[in-house]
Amino acid sequence: MVVTKRFALAAVAAVLLASAAVAPRAAAAKDDLTIGFTQYPATLHPSIESMLAKTYVLDMTRRPFTAYDKDWQLICMLCVTLPTIENGMAVPEDLPDGKKGIAVTYTIQPKAAWGDGVPVTTKDVLFTYEVGKHPQSGVTSGEMYRRILKIDVKDDKTFTLHMDRLTFDYAAINDFNVLPEHLERARFAEPSAYRMRNGYDTDTTNPGLFYGPYKIVEKVVGSHIVLAPNPTWWGKPPYFKRIVVRAIENTAALEANLLSGGVDYVAGELGFTLDQALAFEKRYGKNYDIVYKPSLTYEHIDFNLDNPILQDKRVRQALIYAIDRDAIGKQLFEGRQLVASSMVNPLDWVFDPATPSYKRDTVKAAALLDEAGWTAKTRGAMRSNAKGEPLMLEFMTTAGNKTREQVQQVLQSQWRQLGVDVRIRNEPARVFFGETMTKRKYGAMGMYAWFSAPESVPRTTLHSSQITTPENNYAGQNYPGFKNAEVDNLIDAIEVELDRDKRKALWSKLQATYATELPTIPLFFRSDAFIFPKWLKGIEPTGHQDISPLWVENWTGQ
Repeated sequence: MVVTKRFALAAVAAVLLASAAVAPRAAAAKDDLTIGFTQYPATLHPSIESMLAKTYVLDMTRRPFTAYDKDWQLICMLCVTLPTIENGMAVPEDLPDGKKGIAVTYTIQPKAAWGDGVPVTTKDVLFTYEVGKHPQSGVTSGEMYRRILKIDVKDDKTFTLHMDRLTFDYAAINDFNVLPEHLERARFAEPSAYRMRNGYDTDTTNPGLFYGPYKIVEKVVGSHIVLAPNPTWWGKPPYFKRIVVRAIENTAALEANLLSGGVDYVAGELGFTLDQALAFEKRYGKNYDIVYKPSLTYEHIDFNLDNPILQDKRVRQALIYAIDRDAIGKQLFEGRQLVASSMVNPLDWVFDPATPSYKRDTVKAAALLDEAGWTAKTRGAMRSNAKGEPLMLEFMTTAGNKTREQVQQVLQSQWRQLGVDVRIRNEPARVFFGETMTKRKYGAMGMYAWFSAPESVPRTTLHSSQITTPENNYAGQNYPGFKNAEVDNLIDAIEVELDRDKRKALWSKLQATYATELPTIPLFFRSDAFIFPKWLKGIEPTGHQDISPLWVENWTGQ
């Protein structure tokens, strides 16, 4: 393994040396664009699995009903007017159980049509609801659909969702990913098989799957996806006649491709690691426009809480006390990435600076492991329990991501100093996300990032009802298998608390409990590096999960 990696890195280095003198293309009008990013999507279905690579591609082909813009304000995209209680399009209503629900009315953009010419209508909305609420569909955000009590249809373009609770973000239906009823109904005949038979993965180039500025016209699994303008798009005509998105999982090779012209632009949200971008700026910065965007993207390490070793909270706490995240941040990221104390970013208004945090303390870490029954016979030896079983943990992440692999190696070394034997085993992103994390097949620890919207309630990632299992066809995103009644209750309470001050107090309790229970090791909040060729204009970073391709029609090559 080590020898193979050395040969691969040597080959990349040779490419870098050969391409270092290549200047970027001179500014000129250009109507095609090749984008490089580091992951190939495990699926292209908009509602199955969560992977940034998928979102990046689909955001050019679809529009959500609602989204957060670059100013972090909720806006309509597929809908015409954002419903509010004030404008009468959102109406609180009493439910039979005595609780308070809300009826929210949306109108679909009048000219919205699938790429095969079939209008986007309320038939698609009703079908999407049917798929979303089915327990075997494998839809990641199934909870949102289960909250819809019923849908009233006014006409082909207008419908009302009757929700089972009045939440503070009642108008946000960002995850209601409308599906083409005329194409997907037949494929949904066997709901448990839909995950593998859906048209987005089996008939990807069918234009009827898309209604945004672009449609997918070519797909080579593991390699690239080609997009062309969608003639039924109702909005501003997109500038580029062809966009190619290439997956280059090794970040050093990605840089070589940018310098040699193999790609025109590296996706800011899913491209260069921050340390790589900082080094790139020092060497080639004068030839590019470079923007560093602090984001809500949360890099962390999930613990698999089915692992008996990790079920002991003392072990989890010892593992975080043993590492020096501050030093890693300074050495790799020049202090530009904030060390995380929980899943809530300091940029978010609900952040609580009093959340418990963990500075490196190897004495405390060792004491916790001793207390938990994991001892070392001699100083520097590996730890074991009374049965002689070694304290050994598997550590996984996405293969080819240079920075993640560097962080892995530093953490592995720091844990080894504590007597913990950590074994690294990485996989390509499409396998790591599409199979290993989703099905909770990782042995002990998995490192990756969540990206979220402002004040995003972590129901799918922390609530016990969202643990992925074969029985729910791996819906949900609670990959650690975290079960905590207090956290469940706090999440439930936050969602329905309309008073901002009271809601913030609940958020504070949630952050404190999360930091104490440690279903994950919080690492950093990322700053994304956007390195633009001088001729590429119009891309605006957002810093949250509704990313720049949602406004691809504003991008130009002049």
